[in-house]
Amino acid sequence: MPIEERHRADIVEIGRRLHDRGFIASNDGNISVRLDADRLLTTPTGVSKGFMTPDMMVTTDLTGRKLTGDREPSSEILMHLAVYEHRPEIKAVVHAHPPTATGFAVAGIPLDRAVLAEVVTTLGSIPIADYGTPSTSELADAVRQYIRAHDGLLLANHGALTVAHELFAAYYKMETVEHFARISLVARQLGGERLLSREEVNRLQDLRGRYGIAAPAPFCPPDRPEGKEGEDVSCQALEAPWQPGARLVEAQTVGSGGAAPRDVRLGLLGPDDGIRLTYRELTALIADAVKQLR
Repeated sequence: MPIEERHRADIVEIGRRLHDRGFIASNDGNISVRLDADRLLTTPTGVSKGFMTPDMMVTTDLTGRKLTGDREPSSEILMHLAVYEHRPEIKAVVHAHPPTATGFAVAGIPLDRAVLAEVVTTLGSIPIADYGTPSTSELADAVRQYIRAHDGLLLANHGALTVAHELFAAYYKMETVEHFARISLVARQLGGERLLSREEVNRLQDLRGRYGIAAPAPFCPPDRPEGKEGEDVSCQALEAPWQPGARLVEAQTVGSGGAAPRDVRLGLLGPDDGIRLTYRELTALIADAVKQLR
């Protein structure tokens, strides 16, 4: 099968999977793949990605100019182009709106805690790119800041983006982002996550090289931030506390130097903020408030 024909069929299949798993609704989402040094194959705009056919795909050059196709390319092609520009080794990009991960993005809570060994070794941390109006250069600029160091991003009040060396690898990373978000949400509802220690994270980082996992960037040292606002980041910021000899650390102990850590239950309050609510307590308060309004 010619390579372009295979890519068209793969995009159709990935679109169907995204739709069937509830990662997209209506005409949401977009997928692209690099055909060669000068051309991209992308999903069309204004079409449900769960019901595409291979002939619907559009080819563009690396400026987003349409080369072939009866339809117009994705309205968010600029975001894809930013990825290919700054990560020449990347061959595929998937953008979707998986509900739980997007919930974290809307709440302003990055998936940057060392919780699951599999996520630490494959994706590392999953930060939130600043909000940018969809289909504009603002969103492309927001992605550009983080994409050198990360294969998975949350997009503030928008969704998620994953990249890889081939189409299905990019799709599987989207599955991992949403799966991790679901587990994190449940753990926080149950009282908080236990985190992998920095010592264990260092051990897992060594495994990346041993198993040939190509990470775009190393983890940031604990005393060094990911990057200043507006700067392209060069390392992955991961919340993993130092506790010599420990593999797992209770999340309540996270934080040092007198700074109040984020509330491990809801990501909203620190220990000095006066009020700490469990998820159940907050839900009950909201339900009571709704009753009072009726």
